[in-house]
Amino acid sequence: MDRYTAFAQSGFGRSLLQSVGMPTPVNLQRHQTHVPLLKAPVLLGAARNTAVTSALLRILGDSRAVIYAARGELLDNLHPLAQEAGVSVGSVTDGEKLQALLLDVSGVQHSGELKVLLQFLQPHLAKLDNSGRVVLVGRPPEACKEPKQATAMRALEGFIRSLGKELRAGGTANLIYVAEGAEAQLDSSVRFFLSPRSAYVSAQHVRVTASQTSTPDWQRPLAGQVALVTGASRGIGAAIAEVLARDGAKVIGLDIPPAAGELQTAMARLEGEALAVDITAADAPAQIAAALKPHGGVDLLVHNAGITRDKTLARMSEAFWDQVMDINLLSEERINDHLLAEKLFKTGARIVCVASISGIAGNRGQTNYGLSKAGVIGMVQSMAAPLAKHKVTINAVAPGFIETQMTAAIPFAIREAGRRMNSLSQGGLPVDVAETIAWLGNPASNGLTGNVVRVCGQSLLGA
Repeated sequence: MDRYTAFAQSGFGRSLLQSVGMPTPVNLQRHQTHVPLLKAPVLLGAARNTAVTSALLRILGDSRAVIYAARGELLDNLHPLAQEAGVSVGSVTDGEKLQALLLDVSGVQHSGELKVLLQFLQPHLAKLDNSGRVVLVGRPPEACKEPKQATAMRALEGFIRSLGKELRAGGTANLIYVAEGAEAQLDSSVRFFLSPRSAYVSAQHVRVTASQTSTPDWQRPLAGQVALVTGASRGIGAAIAEVLARDGAKVIGLDIPPAAGELQTAMARLEGEALAVDITAADAPAQIAAALKPHGGVDLLVHNAGITRDKTLARMSEAFWDQVMDINLLSEERINDHLLAEKLFKTGARIVCVASISGIAGNRGQTNYGLSKAGVIGMVQSMAAPLAKHKVTINAVAPGFIETQMTAAIPFAIREAGRRMNSLSQGGLPVDVAETIAWLGNPASNGLTGNVVRVCGQSLLGA
């Protein structure tokens, strides 16, 4: 925790900062092993009875959540479906705190019906506990048969971004678009966005498509699976490896030969394997393939390795340009191509890439870095369909300001601006990126592909 956030959590500090209009960040609730997914009740609403509402009731029931419904028409909509799902639905009592507000708007047919957002959310926002969640579930606009419904669904993105900036005490708001027939693939995304695992993810929307259903052990969803993480010796990469190992994966950590000692120590702690390889080397894809063959291939590939070499374009050297592009983008394409050619992606494998908000919003002195990370986003979006033919998914996370050794070296004023210029008024932690990757890498997330999820606390930079 940075000093400003610690000061803001003291009684005197909070009062002082509020009196002068300064942000007052709170200590975000993050996942703890053996703590229930949903500790407080979830208030569920539905604009109409739909297959999505039935799926949400099933997910909440499987998660052993206490489910409440708003009084009135929204409560009447839920009771018949709750009986079918075999779950009980209660009502909110005065003074009771809620963990989340979950609203199914997939049945909305035109923009006039979006008033349900006001009717459902407004009376209950003040009841959200610290680090509360608002999650909407709708239909992908491009899949709607009627233009008026498509308009209403697209409007949800502006709403969720605005609401995310209004929530306080570590609250977040997110949107899930689920295609018709893909309701069975909602589990992992609903669980993620409702839980403390998504502590630093807000104002995001993802698309869930129909695919083969997979129901893992939710405590260890990666048990028996092989995960390769590049840049795994320290920082975000080490956090990714740790979370994936926690979830049951056999982790193969990769980093450059000069980091071999640190990498070996990190992997030994996780009972994983260390692979010292320079991913820009011509034979790097073959070395990686050789390491994966004894395991029968890879279930989850995390492209995390990356560097910055900052200069304005007028002063940029070819060496800086080439290093950043080769490590951050071109090496990933070469590795993917080789593993595909060698058929080392197992059926249902997932690829998760680490992009950056610099690839979305840009950053002065980072034309090479912004280019490479925007290229990663382009790769994810363009390769989703070709990889689907091989039953492989590909998604990306785009971190904002994350507290690492690299950001600790940034000059004080710039560092503080990076920390405060988001809706949560603080920097994220490496574990926030790792938890998001673990969600995208979960076998139950096979309905997610081509998505780019910002892990930035709703940074004010970019879209």
